[in-house]
Amino acid sequence: MALEEYKKKRRFTDTPEPPPSIDKSKGHRFVVQKHHASRLHYDFRLEMDGVLKSWAVPKGPSLDPADKRLAMAVEDHPVSYLKFEGIIPENNYGAGTVMVWDIGTWEPVGDADAMLAKGDLKFRLKGKKLNGEFALVHIKSRRSGTKGNEWLLIKHRDDAVVPGYDIDEYDFSALTKRSLDDIAGDQKSAEWQSNRAGSSNIPQKSAWLADAIKKADKKAAAKKTAVKTKAPAKKSAKTAAKKAVKTTATKKQKDAHPAFADLKGARHAAMPSQIQPMLATLVDEPFEDSQWLYEIKWDGYRAVTFLNDGKLRFVSRNGNDLTNAYPELHDIGGSISAQRAILDGEIVALDGEGRSSFSLMQQRTGIGEGGRRTGKGNANIPVQYYAFDLLYLDGYDLTHVSLEDRKRVLSEIISPSDVLRVSDSFDEGLPLYEAARARGLEGIIAKRRESCYLTKRSREWLKIKITQRQECVIGGYTEPKGSRENFGSVVLGLYDDKGRLIPVGQAGSGFTAQSNAALWKKLQKLETKTSPFFGKPDSPRQVHYVRPELVAEIKFTEWTHQGQSGQVRMRAPVFEGLRTDKSPSECVFDFAKPTKLEVKKAESGDAA
Repeated sequence: MALEEYKKKRRFTDTPEPPPSIDKSKGHRFVVQKHHASRLHYDFRLEMDGVLKSWAVPKGPSLDPADKRLAMAVEDHPVSYLKFEGIIPENNYGAGTVMVWDIGTWEPVGDADAMLAKGDLKFRLKGKKLNGEFALVHIKSRRSGTKGNEWLLIKHRDDAVVPGYDIDEYDFSALTKRSLDDIAGDQKSAEWQSNRAGSSNIPQKSAWLADAIKKADKKAAAKKTAVKTKAPAKKSAKTAAKKAVKTTATKKQKDAHPAFADLKGARHAAMPSQIQPMLATLVDEPFEDSQWLYEIKWDGYRAVTFLNDGKLRFVSRNGNDLTNAYPELHDIGGSISAQRAILDGEIVALDGEGRSSFSLMQQRTGIGEGGRRTGKGNANIPVQYYAFDLLYLDGYDLTHVSLEDRKRVLSEIISPSDVLRVSDSFDEGLPLYEAARARGLEGIIAKRRESCYLTKRSREWLKIKITQRQECVIGGYTEPKGSRENFGSVVLGLYDDKGRLIPVGQAGSGFTAQSNAALWKKLQKLETKTSPFFGKPDSPRQVHYVRPELVAEIKFTEWTHQGQSGQVRMRAPVFEGLRTDKSPSECVFDFAKPTKLEVKKAESGDAA
């Protein structure tokens, strides 16, 4: 039996790995799995004859022909192992964490069985990260005691070659975008679900976050945890909830709202119909200062919420109405003790660990022409609204009240539910930053306790990113190379202070076959002979230009100065998805400023 050795090595009552089974579908798929067992390595697997022929590659595959990677032949695996991503428990063979690093299809260059028997298997890969022609060559080792299982994995010279290829620049799952540490920290990883839908019942403060903060300040964390455990019971019926809250709201208007009016800065005013959200200034490193509060930076859609006599309206940061897109949020007014209020917050889709996922938000919303929703999004992915500020409450403008007081009142008027939360604030910035880093989050926000709400970008709020992200305008695309279809990379740009679109790099990774095809349809409709860029983009391949109407979310490692033009560019940009909530004009250069200088300016009252 082809899988006999695989079966002998495993106890399937103790490991989540799939049991042995021959697949008769005769497919040609491949997978590369990063495996942190006793030693970190990559498992390279090709679907052949109903099983996955497998090799362990210590340094991982490379797109540079100069890198001849040692590949040790190991036992065949079942084809169902293709999408296995998770944790193999201790005391099991191969115990450790497994990530699907790359996945796709392969094509033999000749008779596969004959080449394999000869020890010279040539093939082409079409994956999310690996493309082009490769060879697996059996070698005779001079070392004593060798088992004859040593091969070399070699990249052939073609259009997919990347000189100096660095595998660490692509250290994320091809299925879930998670890192190996993310998967290792997910005790519910099944170790089977490659792209779980978000949870609709996440605790108000995720366990990983509470634990991290507790290490820095056990007393404060214990106090906060005790408060959070006293969450209100769920209401069995929406009407009962609304009735109870309405009674509470009436009492608060009589007893509490006069006290709100005594808050320093509170002003009696009519409720505005529009609010320009306050934006944070990017700084380069975390800091600790008692005059500041710290929050998680949510990776979703910013939304200002208008509550007016029970009717809700959600408005994006660029003024688009989001109300109809999220029907499960329409009843959150029943959990807010107010007749009229304006809240600032973020609509997010959470993964199973309570982390906001922009990828899940993209799946939920769907992408339409010109940034409009098509109605084809996945409504089964739930969303929540995390409120982090209160700007108006029953006749009073609170934008000139201190942030700390606004947050206190916000917590008093909200009864948390499955879809409505108050975003937690912390006194310690450095432990929160380290906790966010450990969990692979985008970053944190620092807000000065005494800051007013300013309807512009301000130094009173600072954002500290862990993973560099930037919204960019798509101004063109390059010809595909190798076996890639449609296009090779999207050509990205940002507007400078003179309104010129400056090329900042090209993103060719991060695409699935589906997202590649969907974006290709949009690019074709926007194609133009006129370049939207100021200056010519650096590219070894022909660039086709498009009208600058699409905004892409890009993840990258750092800003560099490279290329013939000497312009600043993104290093290792990865396409994360299209942004429908932001306009191209918002895509401007946003370099991190020195933290100390910005904190000093904010605390001195310079909020220009």
